[in-house]
Amino acid sequence: MQEQPISEQESLQIIRQMIATAKQEQKDDGMGWILWGWLLFAGSTLSFLNQFTRWVNDFFFWNLFGFLSLIMLVAGLVRSVRPRTTQRVRTYTNELYSKLNVGFFMTLILIIVSINVGVRPSLGFGLLLALYGFWMLIYGALMHFRPSVAGAWINWALALATLLAGDFKWAMLFHAVAVLAGYIVPGHMAYAQFKRGQE
Repeated sequence: MQEQPISEQESLQIIRQMIATAKQEQKDDGMGWILWGWLLFAGSTLSFLNQFTRWVNDFFFWNLFGFLSLIMLVAGLVRSVRPRTTQRVRTYTNELYSKLNVGFFMTLILIIVSINVGVRPSLGFGLLLALYGFWMLIYGALMHFRPSVAGAWINWALALATLLAGDFKWAMLFHAVAVLAGYIVPGHMAYAQFKRGQE
């Protein structure tokens, strides 16, 4: 069976569709960054304040954060397995994001486990900030989004400060500042950019 040559008009239509798909991939409303950022910021800030007030156990707010995260992840999994009416096109960027997310979450879990089995929390949180920075750098580079790249450098600087300080209280303060600079501010900037693109 011979393939039929496509017309110039059909070729242009295919190119337009590919460009539209690529542009759609480049859109991020920032809501994931904002949501996770505020949750992480609240956990850090409340844990920092708890060091002075001793309301609860040192890890109470992180345990609460873990519980909320688990609920959100289960809800996300349920939503992702629901049948879709339209088939989503898999592209190189989709595949790369998928692999990046797997690598990020596996490393995140290993760091959290290490904190629970003996690594000092201040060192564990320093490593978490280093991991955040790596994720922000890759994301910022793929999306051509400079605020995430800047957030990566701030996270790495605060990761080093956390490792050198070696104190849980300062780890919580540095973590809150790092999340503000790397998640919350870029997330709100991405959201504003997304909204401008929708107008």
